[in-house]
Amino acid sequence: MSSENEPANRPGLRGGPSLRSRTARPGRGRKTDTARPRPGGPASPDTPDHDRGAVRTPGRGKRPGAAGSRPGGKGIPKRIPAPRLRWSLLAVAVGAIVAALLTLMLSGFDNNSNLQARSPGGAVAKADKVFASVAPGDCLTWTKPDHSDLVELDCAEEHLFEVTDTVDLSRYPGAEFGPGAVWPDSLRLTELREEHCAPAAQRYLNGRFDPRGKYAVGLMYPSNDGWNNSGDRILRCGLQVPGLSGNPLPNTGRVAEGDQSKVYEPGVCLGISQNLPTDPVDCTQEHAVEIAATVDLSARFPGGPPSREDQDKFLEEECGRTTNDYLGGPHVLRDKTLTVFFDFLDARSWLAGSRKLNCMVGKGADQEGFAPIVGPARGRVLIDGQEPVPPPNSGRSTPTPLPGAAPLPPQPEPRPAPR
Repeated sequence: MSSENEPANRPGLRGGPSLRSRTARPGRGRKTDTARPRPGGPASPDTPDHDRGAVRTPGRGKRPGAAGSRPGGKGIPKRIPAPRLRWSLLAVAVGAIVAALLTLMLSGFDNNSNLQARSPGGAVAKADKVFASVAPGDCLTWTKPDHSDLVELDCAEEHLFEVTDTVDLSRYPGAEFGPGAVWPDSLRLTELREEHCAPAAQRYLNGRFDPRGKYAVGLMYPSNDGWNNSGDRILRCGLQVPGLSGNPLPNTGRVAEGDQSKVYEPGVCLGISQNLPTDPVDCTQEHAVEIAATVDLSARFPGGPPSREDQDKFLEEECGRTTNDYLGGPHVLRDKTLTVFFDFLDARSWLAGSRKLNCMVGKGADQEGFAPIVGPARGRVLIDGQEPVPPPNSGRSTPTPLPGAAPLPPQPEPRPAPR
């Protein structure tokens, strides 16, 4: 019988019109009549099989040889005795346990840490162990971008990160860093660095951190995998020498035991990008400035921080003298149309113990910043791709050194822990 949603003239099973039930009118207590089958229409439920033309499908009857089809119960499956069945199941269980133990012995145990180490003693597992055990005062280094070769070493050796503090975000109140919390984005990590690591640097150095000096505050944090899968919430604050390109530079010695002055050795050339100095490069490559000398202001100013005017007056004379000595004579600057630049130390740097500045040789650009130079200042140089043309001799052999702020170290981007 068709439902109420089916069309009344839908063809029946055998090609005739389908039948619809007739419902008694409300209130008369009449029952639903069963429609009589029309000729050629579907059979009613009471029609015998032979009248319906139905055919018994194969397989509905008893098959020859099936259970119960033979006299005397022949063909009934033979049952296994209970004791024998129990011993068989026990043997299977023992075999499965032995196979599992052999597999673990051969392949090693997997862990659920963010390193996903496949076997004990792997390089990544060692890096994870190092990161989990370091404390303030320890020094770390690595060569791979994912820090999977992270090692702790003596701070007297070249390293990239000196730990100043450990922060456990799981102790934060609220659900921001709780189980199931979303991995912090770069903006939030930068806020955490300023909130926790900047004060940690001051505490670590007893209030003598130079924010304009050689070092910058760094942060290492759990990787996305470690955060989500292992629940790692540990941050490591530290100090590092920031490269202007964003990558840290090697350093030797503890920060507290050295001078935080941002200086380079004479002969070092700083690369150029968008007319501004970058990281040290070979002087045969394009660069912005070349370091000519390092001046220690403590010899001239043994007391408190000097004013910027006093520094400029002293450095103009001192950088002019030391640069001429470096280049081989006062005529070199004039003939190569180069200029001497120097920076200054503010009160914060002075109180933190910084006393040194660089004298730099370069060429000011027509607009802002520096012009690209190729070649060492004591040899053949090209400025903006051209040979410098010496100006007419005006009787002044050396251009006046110019105070020019050296590029400040950028705050390094927070870096993920080994993963």
